[in-house]
Amino acid sequence: MSHKRIPEVAAPTAEHHREPFGIGEPAPRLSWKTTAPPGWTQQAYQIEVARTDEAHRTDWVACEESVLVDWPHRPLTSREHAEIRVRVRGADGTASDWSPALRLEAGLLKSEDWTAHAISPQWQSLEQPDGERRPPLLRKDFLARADVQSARLYVTAHGLYEIEINGLRVGDHALAPGWTSYDHRLRYQTHDVTKHLRTGDNTIGAWLADGWYRGRLGFNGGHANLYGDRLALIAQLEVVHHDGTRTTIATDTSWRAAHGPIVSAGLLDGEIHDARDERPGWSSPGFDDSGWSPVDIVTRDPATLVAPTGPPVRCTEDIAPARVTALDADRLLVDFGQNLVGRIRITVSGPAGHTVVIRHAEVLQDGELCVRPLRGALSTDRYVLRGEGSETWEPRFTLHGFRYAEITGWRGGDPHRDITARVHHTDMARTGWFACSNEQVNRLHENVVWSLRGNFVDLPTDCPQRDERLGWTGDIQVFAPTAAFLYDCHGMLASWLRDVAAEQHDDGTVPWYVPEIPGGEQWTPASPGAGWGDVVALTPWDLYQASGDTGLLAAQYDSARRWVDLVTGIADESGLWNRGYQLGDWLDPFAPPDDPGAGRTDRHLIATAYYAWSLRHVAWTAGVLGCDEERRHYQELADRVRQAFVSEYVGPGGAMTSDTQTAYAVALQFDLLPDAPARAAAGRRLAELVAAGGHTIQTGFIGTPLVAPALSATDYADTAYTLLLQQECPSWLYALKHDATTIWERWDSMLPDGSVNPGEMTSFNHYALGAVAEWLHTTVAGLTAASPGYRDIVFRPRPGGGITWAHAAHESPYGRIAIRWDLHASGIEVRTTVPTGTTARIEWPDGAVTTLATGTTTTWRPLGPGRPVAPSRHD
Repeated sequence: MSHKRIPEVAAPTAEHHREPFGIGEPAPRLSWKTTAPPGWTQQAYQIEVARTDEAHRTDWVACEESVLVDWPHRPLTSREHAEIRVRVRGADGTASDWSPALRLEAGLLKSEDWTAHAISPQWQSLEQPDGERRPPLLRKDFLARADVQSARLYVTAHGLYEIEINGLRVGDHALAPGWTSYDHRLRYQTHDVTKHLRTGDNTIGAWLADGWYRGRLGFNGGHANLYGDRLALIAQLEVVHHDGTRTTIATDTSWRAAHGPIVSAGLLDGEIHDARDERPGWSSPGFDDSGWSPVDIVTRDPATLVAPTGPPVRCTEDIAPARVTALDADRLLVDFGQNLVGRIRITVSGPAGHTVVIRHAEVLQDGELCVRPLRGALSTDRYVLRGEGSETWEPRFTLHGFRYAEITGWRGGDPHRDITARVHHTDMARTGWFACSNEQVNRLHENVVWSLRGNFVDLPTDCPQRDERLGWTGDIQVFAPTAAFLYDCHGMLASWLRDVAAEQHDDGTVPWYVPEIPGGEQWTPASPGAGWGDVVALTPWDLYQASGDTGLLAAQYDSARRWVDLVTGIADESGLWNRGYQLGDWLDPFAPPDDPGAGRTDRHLIATAYYAWSLRHVAWTAGVLGCDEERRHYQELADRVRQAFVSEYVGPGGAMTSDTQTAYAVALQFDLLPDAPARAAAGRRLAELVAAGGHTIQTGFIGTPLVAPALSATDYADTAYTLLLQQECPSWLYALKHDATTIWERWDSMLPDGSVNPGEMTSFNHYALGAVAEWLHTTVAGLTAASPGYRDIVFRPRPGGGITWAHAAHESPYGRIAIRWDLHASGIEVRTTVPTGTTARIEWPDGAVTTLATGTTTTWRPLGPGRPVAPSRHD
């Protein structure tokens, strides 16, 4: 007697939310993952939406889609919650049971839902904008009835905030509400505070700090008060009673304000906390606030308040010291063994007024912190003890990029126990993994992951330590495919791309970094820059390829179109973008230290190549969105620019006018060569240039992500492997000789003698050059999306470099995809995992193809060409 295995459906998800609570979409799209026997395919689905007043169940919908399926019922209203279940049916008629339920809840979806005002301490109106301004505390007492059914807090701030109710912190978000283009969009957060309330007297209290709103930002001394010179809180606590009535406690002039123990807090400079000024019980009932000051109402249009599309910044890991060295007097030098982004928690004791000073740096020079690369960022925290026994403290409103810390005035016990580094970044779900038989390559990949974590702090930054920390468009443009494999960053990047579109200039110019702040003549006002401005056309497409999300393409399409239309107006009649300032192949290792954009590749060759590539992407996007006339228009433009590129920059036989690795890699990867013989010649010349350079890196931000893929695509994978495994400077593995645990900004951020590069621009945590990880995923391991969202998968392992096995896994919209290949004396063994709802195949190095069923399969192929594939085995 046989039994069919019934497919199983996991709890669905909504949009790209990891936590669909307080969401801003009234009709969120739904996705689900199914586990089923090999060969099973979904033919229909049914969705049940249970709401407060009804339960709606769709009829069976004949459809194979399970990713970002349209909301099946009337839109959610503000504050409404719903539970969603899904079941599926296959072609054989086998239906699953109902999935576990997804519970989601809408936030405040309309501006008129807000009754809270933005409130600010009155004394702030008298402060000098460039003087010392101590962050405030705000509080309000209120009564709660006994019949509380639920309570929600909707909250945001001008500046940064933390909230307490009855002495207990609300939530675990850090640096909330994050950094957006505040004039256009200010995110608010939603918290379930039902368990915080008690019958009778209650108190809500808030900490505020400068953050990005009015704190010092940027280089060349930085700028403060960019969005305003007054901190403010917007908080709306809504209590729902059992009879359905609602009580609202909102920020208004009844709140009170006072200075707290935080003397100052800046993202660049660090935090000073004087524990002697702490106010015990200030956020609990019974506290006497008669000496506190009144508050004013300041302006904030509630129409600009938006719900998050991605997760918040959180502490995601604690790291104990790897090594502690006692220096002179009472100084400790602490090595955490990992360059990270976060802050340090200490437990100390000592007399009242004693100060512990914590300085941070990424590297050492002559046994001491090397702080010169921090430029104008002080990165120093100070804690003044209250003198009441053991005291534990961690800064609230700053982050640092560091591996090392110097702690002066240490009065703790065992530093390995009482000093902890707390890692902070946007709390995205990990979705991608890689490993191979070469431990140095594994360390390189791990360094890429750590640089991503350190620079995905609410927005994609260039570096996390010095006086910059900006959302540079070029960095994420080259790194987005790698990021989207490793983490579910779609919600976070979708938010940032909305800010990019909001801050795009009227003429279509995309700022060098977003949010855009003053940066000197070179950066403000922004000028059109190839490779940087192209983020609006290329990164939405990269995210679409990873997720299948056409909604993201639609949201960003106008921004992308405006960008290429601008460049069309700049280019000459033939289509060449041959005028204007360009960064070129930024940080080409042959560029002069004082001019990182003066690489050896013609800057306008790069500009024209990117123009053609973005036009092609805008045409593709228009096609996906059904805009056929615009698709034809932009495709014709792309073809014209391609021909202009060939005429201007490609000589006989595929020779480039710039005889550089970057020029050939760009032409190959952007499909800018006239025919197959020219491609073959260009690949051969690229391989020759790599070999002539001793297999060292000779590319900057633009060329580096493209060289290894271009070599592989033209049958020079062995050259790519030799380039990967090079250990002399400049190379990816050179940094490992100097104990690097993140990706550097410069190939020689540390010089061969162990000294720090004397240049003004030297960061030890920049992810851009780590874009090679995409090649590790797609070529070394061989895991590739053949259609958007990994609906179709190609496993294309290309062993080389003496690597005997490699593994990659990716949590796709359809489920876990994985490959592991092992070389044996007579063949290659490949073990794959293919999720339900997808198709997959192996493309072997000898050109043979094996079609795979869903599930886990082990396949063997002899090493000799033309020999048959051994039978597959399903586990």
